[in-house]
Amino acid sequence: MNKFYLSEINIYPIKSLGGISLKEAKIEERGLQYDRRWMLIDEQGTFITQRKHFELALLEVSLKDNELTVTFKKNKEQKVSFSLEESIGESIAVTIWDDISNGFEVSKKVSDWFSDYMKMKVKLVKMSSEEKRLVDERYALDNEIVSFADGYPCLIIGQSSLDGLNEKLADPIEMNRFRPNFVFTGGTAHIEDSFSQFNLGNIAFSAVKPCARCVLITIDQQTGIKGHEPLKTLASYRTKEKKVLFGQNLIHKGFGIIRIGEELKIKEWR
Repeated sequence: MNKFYLSEINIYPIKSLGGISLKEAKIEERGLQYDRRWMLIDEQGTFITQRKHFELALLEVSLKDNELTVTFKKNKEQKVSFSLEESIGESIAVTIWDDISNGFEVSKKVSDWFSDYMKMKVKLVKMSSEEKRLVDERYALDNEIVSFADGYPCLIIGQSSLDGLNEKLADPIEMNRFRPNFVFTGGTAHIEDSFSQFNLGNIAFSAVKPCARCVLITIDQQTGIKGHEPLKTLASYRTKEKKVLFGQNLIHKGFGIIRIGEELKIKEWR
């Protein structure tokens, strides 16, 4: 019988910017600590995404000493830092897909830095610790809540799934195109489609919905350049009901620390 082991843990503190790879992470009610707790919005309060603004791929994020730093990859001197607790003013209504949520602007200085970088007026907002943005009721099990992520607290992908895709591509790609929180080793390509319930340590996860992919995966995370792959190839063998599927969205029960190397203990298969 195959065994599955956690090989990567990733968080993306600011939605649509670069991720941070961790050896261990704390899982909270909304998902991994600091994951998608911040987000850029336009003047209408709508979230800003790499799907339209490819230049966001060139902003890397680091976390140290209770501070987040955002750095432009092509000019390391071009950066901005702010405290994890920093926010100003009153709550702002923000739109993520069909959801209305709330956030607080981090600071005018930080918003100005992003506005200069993007050449458009934007604000960086932080999700309030009181905010209760619900997971889609069609897939929720117990009124679970989520951060500024697209819809679910966590996303998992098997390394075998990427390896299988790369065998079909002329130019292999990295896992960061798919922005997973968890990557695991073991099993065949897309074995995660068959997961129903599994545990990491004492935390129980349910795989509730395959992840439908979009043009974001065609953006090279090192260069910010958009191509046709891997969406074109994926669509040839991973399309179901007009959606291209890769990875599984998760909801969880319980809180604690998750570490690389831990075994995914499958409790129930689909």
